[in-house]
Amino acid sequence: MLTLAIKLILAHLIGDFLLQPQKWVNHKETHKIKSKFLYGHILVHLGALLLVLQGNTTYWLGILIIVISHYILDVIKLYLKPKLNNRLLFALDQLAHVIVIALVVNSYEPYAFSINTLFETKTLLFITSILCLTKVSSIIMKTIISKWDLKAYTEEASLQNAGAYIGILERLFVFMFIITNHWEGVGFLIAAKSVFRFSDLSKAKDRKLTEYILIGTLLSFGLAILFGMGYEYVSGLIE
Repeated sequence: MLTLAIKLILAHLIGDFLLQPQKWVNHKETHKIKSKFLYGHILVHLGALLLVLQGNTTYWLGILIIVISHYILDVIKLYLKPKLNNRLLFALDQLAHVIVIALVVNSYEPYAFSINTLFETKTLLFITSILCLTKVSSIIMKTIISKWDLKAYTEEASLQNAGAYIGILERLFVFMFIITNHWEGVGFLIAAKSVFRFSDLSKAKDRKLTEYILIGTLLSFGLAILFGMGYEYVSGLIE
């Protein structure tokens, strides 16, 4: 089952990412269903599937389902693009492709999956931890540092909400390092962030920005370590 799943996912990655030039994407978005590159893209997927499956005719129906569904999903995506957020549309499109692949794999090599798995204690603990690392931590940090108004420093020549996204990503990285027992990764992340932040600190007119950044960084890493160690502790109790 795993071998077939990997092969089909590899074929999808080859067709959707490796062998789809930006020129094709632009042409499809302009001409939609009339674009010759839309059909070229589908043929590339067909070729990739035949390649990774080594022309095995056992999977001909699965190949047909994947290719036809890919065409339908791509057409839907092209016509929804002007109406939906591009990031959301991309995520939904890729999720739909993965679901089709999962269904095809299941039709050839059935595997057991129960919705109850999502409600197991350890799964719920993991979901809770991720929520705490993202939205909850952001609100906690915003509440704590709201007493200092440094918008003149923090918003100047800055991408919108970039700081929030950076904080979320770094906490997720710290969390993954902790639960996989790679604490050295946390030190590497702190060092890397210090290097990138050096220019901000060196250009500050006074100590305000330096202190603000240090407080935010320590809070962010502290919360990530707290939730990571909490996850490990509670996870140990479940086992």
